[in-house]
Amino acid sequence: MMKLFVGSESVFFLALILAYVYFWRSAHYDEAAQKMLHIKTTGFFTLLLIASSFTFWKAETYFKEGNQQKLKLWLMVTIGLGIVFLAGQAHEYYGLIQHHLTFSSGEFGSSFYTLTGFHGLHVLLGLIVLGIILTLVFLGYIKKDVSGVVSTVGIYWHFVDAVWLVVFTVVYVLPYLL
Repeated sequence: MMKLFVGSESVFFLALILAYVYFWRSAHYDEAAQKMLHIKTTGFFTLLLIASSFTFWKAETYFKEGNQQKLKLWLMVTIGLGIVFLAGQAHEYYGLIQHHLTFSSGEFGSSFYTLTGFHGLHVLLGLIVLGIILTLVFLGYIKKDVSGVVSTVGIYWHFVDAVWLVVFTVVYVLPYLL
């Protein structure tokens, strides 16, 4: 079921990305607004989010081995990296809003906030689920031999990270290359 869900979300993200690209290529696109984005700062937070895929993979590995202590540790690190990523996104939003770049300030603002905000929502939902899993692990309810929940959530978490790589490339990198 998770693969089906990820497939449907992929189509939705594809539509958002295509809409962003359409507006980016339009005659009314605000290049000054694009230049307000901080590629280096967001690149750093992107590295942290991608690192969270590695830390989750470590958590999955220790889960399969039955090592509950290391599973807890790597889940906590994954959650921490996800929180820092969201804090970075919130910081960027705050700065953009201070410079009067809002959802209603034009095509760039509306497409930027829709695309990145929808991704941020997915990260937040993933963090909530990871927090629930971590709590269940601490309570002893998730064990190696009886649960596929960790690998199922892993599909989602890795998907969210992969989507961000595409979003980061389209929104932050491509405008500087073209």
